[in-house]
Amino acid sequence: MRRSAFLAAFTAFGIAASAPAFAQGGQPGGQMTLQAYAGIFRDNYTEVVVNPFTARSGTQVQYFDGGTSAQMLGRLRAQRADPQTDVVIMDVTTAAVACAEGLVERIDASVLPVIGELGPMAREAGGACGPAVTYDHLVMVYDTRAVQPAPTRWAAMWDPAQRGRVAVSAPPNIQGLALTAILAKAAGGDWRNINAAMPMLRELAPNVQTFTPNPDGYTLILNDQVRFATGWNARAQLYHDQSQGRIGVVLPEEGTAFQINTINVVANAKNRAQALAFVAHALSAEAQKAFTERMFYGPTNPNAQVSPAALNRTALAPQFRERIVGVDWEEMVRLRDQWNQRWRREVIAASSR
Repeated sequence: MRRSAFLAAFTAFGIAASAPAFAQGGQPGGQMTLQAYAGIFRDNYTEVVVNPFTARSGTQVQYFDGGTSAQMLGRLRAQRADPQTDVVIMDVTTAAVACAEGLVERIDASVLPVIGELGPMAREAGGACGPAVTYDHLVMVYDTRAVQPAPTRWAAMWDPAQRGRVAVSAPPNIQGLALTAILAKAAGGDWRNINAAMPMLRELAPNVQTFTPNPDGYTLILNDQVRFATGWNARAQLYHDQSQGRIGVVLPEEGTAFQINTINVVANAKNRAQALAFVAHALSAEAQKAFTERMFYGPTNPNAQVSPAALNRTALAPQFRERIVGVDWEEMVRLRDQWNQRWRREVIAASSR
């Protein structure tokens, strides 16, 4: 989260892999419900993380498509008295709210020893509740057929020739918050200084076709509706491969920021033993390696011996580490509402002028 934690997390990579953490938690057999993201996340996570857990433990996992993290939070609130979910994977800002409201359990290495294997950033991300289970980072995606030569900077989206050909996910979407922090750091030296970012965002507004890409920016590019979009690296890398290179992926020179997903045991879960066993497995070096190599999310367990080819497609690659803006997402939660209002008044409104 803070710069020191980032550096400690990075230098920890390369440690020899330990034994799978599954044996640390829970009872075999039974069932449990996992609430997490839909689509390609569900398909890949099920194949390389969920299915191996079931094969070893005998526990049947019902995967519930949770939608956005905000939707998952709403569901946890609605089911507080009678939880229908045992484990939830959600972004760090939303998970912080769930933790504060007592919707998810407070756990640490005394409950699950595998947490002690994680890097400092992963342990800090969840606060008193569940730790980081994946790292992703903000990227610029572009149409390789329409944009040549390949761009290297966020500034490419400001080109007047791209008027109406850019898609940006604005706050409260976490992509918009991350982009603001990156621009603030690049322009003013401090990611918290939104005043440094706002002139740049207002200048970008006329180029933006949509601030709420629907469908997502990757699909809008493939449908020839836009040429640039903000996106998350893991999905962008997968779409790059599936589109045979039509989707280009850039970690811009001005920087990027991590998006962190945490994994949490729901408070008063009906299948707590199985839930703890699953979390232990999901955080193990083995599962972390498998998911990074399948979908290019950065691993949170430094013991994961990820292939160099896969690691080089994440922000944890050595050549990209200096480009990471150390956003403190706990502090971002406190800034979020103010930033949302500034975007609505000054950026989105400027697009129609």
